[in-house]
Amino acid sequence: MAKLSKKTKLAREGLNRETVYSLAEAVKLVKGKASAKFDESVELALNLNVDPRHADQMVRGVVNLPSGTGKTVRVAVFAKGDKAEAAIAAGADLVGAEDLAEAILKGEINFDRCIATPDMMAVVGRLGKVLGPRGLMPNPKLGTVTADVASAVKSVKSGQVEFRVEKAGIIHAGVGKVSFSEDAIVANIKALVDAVAKAKPAGAKGTYMKKLALSSTMGPGVKVDLSTVLA
Repeated sequence: MAKLSKKTKLAREGLNRETVYSLAEAVKLVKGKASAKFDESVELALNLNVDPRHADQMVRGVVNLPSGTGKTVRVAVFAKGDKAEAAIAAGADLVGAEDLAEAILKGEINFDRCIATPDMMAVVGRLGKVLGPRGLMPNPKLGTVTADVASAVKSVKSGQVEFRVEKAGIIHAGVGKVSFSEDAIVANIKALVDAVAKAKPAGAKGTYMKKLALSSTMGPGVKVDLSTVLA
């Protein structure tokens, strides 16, 4: 077994890794155990009873976090004419059409979310092998293929989070910063878990949500009693 560093031992002091804490207690512990010199992110890991290899058990969606994410999100928009101007006015970081597609094909992917107008999907479609594996492909179900690009950009910039279950049946997502108040983090977590609950797929059987844990970027994991989140 690897030897724990002094910093790790200190972070785990007063924390029982087998105890399942209430949401309020867990958030307080995560904030208290964050010791990095930067503003650590608060991260959520939600274990679902699904197998995403089956289409009817895929869980994916978006949610607007009431307290925001605390992160600066870079947004690229595929649009032309008035729509391009609207995207720029709304705060998009990159706006273009064929020129943006060419830059992406060259490996210039300097953005975190990608939005496109419906008429640009013929251009964006060529980028599937590049954007798809990175989870950046615009999708009408997620609101990232839309004629109202201004609203889409504003939503993403203001704290919209995309969630998607991974192969092991786990959803990982950032739900704020340790500098946020406890109430703000709790509100974000409840919003995200509620969105995942509403996205329950038809193929999910038995107990849908199995386990939930929180941590800061550099801190230890804290188990959370799901009943205190769903209440």
